[in-house]
Amino acid sequence: MLRICFAFFILFVGATSASAQEWTLGLGTTDFGDQGQDSLALDLEYRHTPFIEKRVLSVAWGVNVALSAEGDSFIGGGIWSRWQWQNGWFIDNSIMPGFFEEGTAGNDLGSSFEIRSLLGVGYQFDNGHALSAAISHKSNASLADDNPGMNTYTLRYHFRF
Repeated sequence: MLRICFAFFILFVGATSASAQEWTLGLGTTDFGDQGQDSLALDLEYRHTPFIEKRVLSVAWGVNVALSAEGDSFIGGGIWSRWQWQNGWFIDNSIMPGFFEEGTAGNDLGSSFEIRSLLGVGYQFDNGHALSAAISHKSNASLADDNPGMNTYTLRYHFRF
């Protein structure tokens, strides 16, 4: 199932226009609290051209793929927003429901359906690229009997094109 979702992700990105879009590459660590096995995390996100652009606010659709060294994987899509100030600093946030598959039995989040929320702060350079730190949380919002959740802490580099 995850391979089908990843193929859809590649097709979606290939079919889009190329103005004011963004790729974000993150490296960090997972935090399962007391129930799971924490590990290195890799996060790749695509952000489409914003459909809302106001003075300091941009809103657009996005897709996220997250992998861990323990074999955990997530693919989801949803909405993201950025609050950008003239001095280069910004706040990112997003909500992306999707599918999670644990690589280690202890990393079970209670459901294949999980919702990833993210909050990050960063700085945009003059060339449009940016660096940010973010925390994301995956949870099934108590739609399943078990909902332990997990956090991921990442340092992210943003490529705009």
